[in-house]
Amino acid sequence: MLVKEALKLYDLELFDLGKRANKIRREYHGRKVFYNRNRHINPTNICVDRCRFCGFSAHRKNPNPYVLSAEEIVQTAIDARKRGAKEVHIVGAHNKKLGLEWYFDTFKAVKNAASDIHLKAMTAAEAEFLARTYNLTFDEILDRMIKSGVDSMPGGGAEIFDETLRKEICGGKVKSADWLLIHELWHKRGRKSNASMLFGHIETREHRVDHLLRLRALQEKTGGFNAFIPLLYQTKNNFLDIKKPIDAEEILKTIAISRIILDNIPHIKAYWVGLTLNLALVAQEFGADDMDGTIERESINSAAGAASANGVSEKLMRDLITNAGFTPIERDSMYKEIG
Repeated sequence: MLVKEALKLYDLELFDLGKRANKIRREYHGRKVFYNRNRHINPTNICVDRCRFCGFSAHRKNPNPYVLSAEEIVQTAIDARKRGAKEVHIVGAHNKKLGLEWYFDTFKAVKNAASDIHLKAMTAAEAEFLARTYNLTFDEILDRMIKSGVDSMPGGGAEIFDETLRKEICGGKVKSADWLLIHELWHKRGRKSNASMLFGHIETREHRVDHLLRLRALQEKTGGFNAFIPLLYQTKNNFLDIKKPIDAEEILKTIAISRIILDNIPHIKAYWVGLTLNLALVAQEFGADDMDGTIERESINSAAGAASANGVSEKLMRDLITNAGFTPIERDSMYKEIG
């Protein structure tokens, strides 16, 4: 599929587009909607980068810098596991003061304390930051991640792949080619990862389609992506200073087009943290099949205005999915069905 051809999908009427995306979704998953019991842990908000869309990192719009100790992170993971969490999702800012060993020692400590929990940690942006800061290769960083117990990589840091736009919204962060390369190298190690796209800010539809097609090409090469997450830009406490978010129709069209273009990636996640629970449920009729999870606590999107700081209960998640006419399916991090 070419960019021009893919762009024409946006011209379709919303419900016609939804039907096309839903057909692919049903072929994959029927009426199942997946979720997992997970805990997000964000170790620090002190960051060398100054991404203009970010409300999380410590700067003049967020004057509350913090660093969690390894002991605090481990205890959080233990407590979450006791409450039934199957996954901890550890991503944070690019903090030079922590040192290289802090990351890997922390991962090892989490796995030593809760060996049966799935550790999803370190975005490609974080991996590139460590490689660049400590003069290591991507291969060396990825090997150390595996050795320290990281099971899979999250999809963060992708933002928008177009480099001109990238310079404007997150200059200094990992280059798009390096983001893709890091995931390719991870997949070559027999490991799975997710992919994401930040949309609804100053990007164009063409930027989104270009981004999706690059992900499709890598998936054709490696088959290593479990899920794609279209992340909705949050409007508060950041320097893009966009007052009005895009409307629900544009959001649903983008999710549906993601399902159509990325028909080689098995799952499309409607990340309720950014979309709200209600819109994430609607998105299940437009190609999405996953809600993410209970999360328990979330700091990055909530810092920019999302109502997600304290997560949701499993009962509420299941009830909402059922009331929307779907079958709730708890999954593990690799999408194995639990119940």
